[in-house]
Amino acid sequence: MPEGRPAIPAELRRAVLLEAGHRCAVPTCRAHPVDIEHIDDWAKVKEHKFGNLIALCPNCHRRKGNGPDQIDRKSLRQYKAKLAVLNSRYGELEQRLIEAIAGPLRASDIRQGPVKVPNVMLPHGSGLSIWNLIQDGYLVQTPRTSTDTPSMVESYQFTQAGAEFLMRWADAQPLDPPPHLAP
Repeated sequence: MPEGRPAIPAELRRAVLLEAGHRCAVPTCRAHPVDIEHIDDWAKVKEHKFGNLIALCPNCHRRKGNGPDQIDRKSLRQYKAKLAVLNSRYGELEQRLIEAIAGPLRASDIRQGPVKVPNVMLPHGSGLSIWNLIQDGYLVQTPRTSTDTPSMVESYQFTQAGAEFLMRWADAQPLDPPPHLAP
């Protein structure tokens, strides 16, 4: 640890380690043991905050940077977001829905005006599997508008708050908890 830099408090270290399951936060790595790393360098921020700390194995820690084959800060923030909000809040189907919709948004250069998110068709009875997205106000069931829609599927639409959540996800921005879960 550099001279003059205070140690990360034990409770803060523990919280970062618990968030990542004591493994590397990079989903395709998940190695251990891990280091606690600042997403924005300590030299720049001069503070230890939970939102700026991430667990990385020594290999991924060495790969942090902006060059080829390095892990940039935007990616680290996305990994942190996945750990902080999704892995502790949303189930597998919800995470797949978020990634399926946010992935194309991430690839799109169109960021003008309101975000248009397509309806999602799911098997009848999927409501419990996407319960938290519904409870958080990000997803609503839409009524069947046609007799052409099979009765064994349900249609869902992301709300404006859900579209904003998806855009933050796609842009690797911090993901705040839904208002009803905020501290």
